[in-house]
Amino acid sequence: MYQSIAWYTSVFFIFLIGLAFSFVYGESRKLREYGPIQEKGYKIRKFYFLALVAIMGFGSAVSLSRLPYHEQHAKAQSNVKVVDVKGYQFAWDLSDENFTVGEPVAFRVTSKDVTHGFGLYDPNLKLIAQTQAMPEYTNVVSVTFDKPGTYKIMCLEYCSTGHHVMIKDIVVKPKGGK
Repeated sequence: MYQSIAWYTSVFFIFLIGLAFSFVYGESRKLREYGPIQEKGYKIRKFYFLALVAIMGFGSAVSLSRLPYHEQHAKAQSNVKVVDVKGYQFAWDLSDENFTVGEPVAFRVTSKDVTHGFGLYDPNLKLIAQTQAMPEYTNVVSVTFDKPGTYKIMCLEYCSTGHHVMIKDIVVKPKGGK
């Protein structure tokens, strides 16, 4: 839904820009005194600039407030289960593979060999978290699983010929379930 709104809004503004260019082109072909036109243009330019800043500020505030990063880290502050993840050609090695719904988990992700992309997918294969797995560096990504099922960890960075088999299934159990 948001993507189609963004698409139509972009097309609308591109159309307006096209109209503005057509107007300027049409007006430039007329022979007139340049001074009055320049003064009017400066007034319009100030209004246009302020309107553009206001629209971009509003759009940024609305879109950035929907990003899950802050909420994700805020949830994972207390009772965090820390899981060390090592990527290597062509598998994932986890220090703990037992997960429960509602349990905050901090994945500490690194690599033994080359750069890998750690992508965590829900049972519907929707990407819910990602980070880079790099040699000699540890990235932390926090997740609280909200539904039981089989999740997948897949490599998002091409890491050589076996990249496509670098998939790890993890099972998230319901609270109090087996």
